[in-house]
Amino acid sequence: MALKYGRPIESKVDAKTRLRPVEPAPAAKPEPKTDASALDLASRPRRNRRSEWARRMVRENVLTTDDLIWPLFVVDGKKTRVAVPSMPGVERLSVDEAVREAVRARELAIPCIALFPYTDPNLRDEDGTEGLNPDNLVCRAVRAIKQEVPDLGILCDVALDPYTSHGHDGLLREGEIINDATVEVLVRQALVEAEAGCDIIAPSDMMDGRIGAIRSALDAAGRTDVQIMAYAAKYASAFYGPFRDAVGSAKTLTGDKRTYQMDPGNSDEALREVALDIEEGADMIMVKPGLPYLDICCRVKETFGMPTFAYQVSGEYAMIMAAANNGWLDGERAMVESLIAFKRAGCDGVLTYFAPRVAEKLKSEK
Repeated sequence: MALKYGRPIESKVDAKTRLRPVEPAPAAKPEPKTDASALDLASRPRRNRRSEWARRMVRENVLTTDDLIWPLFVVDGKKTRVAVPSMPGVERLSVDEAVREAVRARELAIPCIALFPYTDPNLRDEDGTEGLNPDNLVCRAVRAIKQEVPDLGILCDVALDPYTSHGHDGLLREGEIINDATVEVLVRQALVEAEAGCDIIAPSDMMDGRIGAIRSALDAAGRTDVQIMAYAAKYASAFYGPFRDAVGSAKTLTGDKRTYQMDPGNSDEALREVALDIEEGADMIMVKPGLPYLDICCRVKETFGMPTFAYQVSGEYAMIMAAANNGWLDGERAMVESLIAFKRAGCDGVLTYFAPRVAEKLKSEK
């Protein structure tokens, strides 16, 4: 190496090498993270639940106002609304107030209401003769509602329990409900209600042969367009208590109704009852009560394919309301969930005291 002024002469290459900063070695590319617990799944059903729009898009059953029938209790008087203590939010209505609620039903797009009377005890007797009065409470309500809201459907119950002093659905003789004579009276009651303008006759008495007898009588009277919704599978249930308070039969009922309403333990029998009512001319079928008998609703719909309805009865309503009012559950969600259950079971519609409340909710969500 050459020396200059006593120091080594460095080559240009050596100088550049000495002054160049040392570059770190390139870092290795990170390996992709793997979750040792991840499942190798081709199908993940939760993908269809991940957002509200997706849930709506794949929903199998949808509740609409078209599914609702609203039961109303009517009472004598004017501008009268009497609370039913065992059914929070439900009232007995004078005819003029019932008309107002009928107008509300139309505004909420509820297609049909059902009328049940609270009969003055002084008008009750052994044979329920007030039920045959063309000017009784139900008939007056039907005429008033039809005059104000002609395009609203009206369903009228046919049975004697709102009119009898003993609280039974039929004629009581020596401690027994007699079938055939009761049917004769029910036919007359149905004709009276049809004459007042009722659209749907709904026999709830569970007497044998009453559907055929009523259909024949309606047709003979020129009322061929009046529909029949048969309480085809009506069970002797503990869930009717608040309803009996509302119509005033709770205190008058002597004994029970197990000789004519169905045994809760039976399912095949319901299909036989439904088959008979269809054969006799029923246009629609009803199962009552509702939620405890969803299996019956499902079997009826699958077997017959007929328009099938359920009655979410007073006890079902009262339980949900009581729990909601005590803060034990979300009342609004429970209301909707209970009604969706009927749709899932195959019902085409539900008689429910929640009708105006759920209709308001559906309207607000549009």
